[in-house]
Amino acid sequence: MRFMIIGKATKESEAGILPKAEAFAAMQEYNEALVKSGILLAAEGLSPTSKGARVKFSGDKRTVIDGPFAESKELVAGYAIIEVPSKAAAIEWGKRFGDVVRVHEVEVREIPEW
Repeated sequence: MRFMIIGKATKESEAGILPKAEAFAAMQEYNEALVKSGILLAAEGLSPTSKGARVKFSGDKRTVIDGPFAESKELVAGYAIIEVPSKAAAIEWGKRFGDVVRVHEVEVREIPEW
């Protein structure tokens, strides 16, 4: 089963403040543990929403809204895609993700095999 572990944005990540060296080292260790366990499919951090845009749809109309976006608790700062045997295993890795990157919330979502 594939899962995405989603790290939610913080005020610091939205301000474009890079994590301290210790945080980068901790994330590297976490990613290496994912690699060694053979479950990592992808992992990336994202730029702040000030560098992004949203496209809203209403019928045939498309509206582009440039970032930044106000509500940081609903924004994504980074993710990892893993392949594990169960939701419980994905949640355990999600707990470790939150410990490493010190985010306030991590979301674990299954990627369906349609």
